[in-house]
Amino acid sequence: MIESESPYLVEARTCGCKEKGKSVSYHFIESAHGLCLEKGELILAEIQACERLLKYSKDEEEMQLLKDEITKLRIALDLVRY
Repeated sequence: MIESESPYLVEARTCGCKEKGKSVSYHFIESAHGLCLEKGELILAEIQACERLLKYSKDEEEMQLLKDEITKLRIALDLVRY
């Protein structure tokens, strides 16, 4: 497998609209990474992706969505680890 120049495995994006609600979607930066990750590693990569996106967000609603998503992912990570 060829190693990526990107240190990140997953990228997060917000999608949706006010009427139907917004959500966070994820995709692998390189598709090969999805084949060999454990659940905990995947959740941790999603948390890191949300934190990166949060740094650049200027919209209050999007920032709250990302903070809520990070909280949910941390709870899920704790459940997977224990």
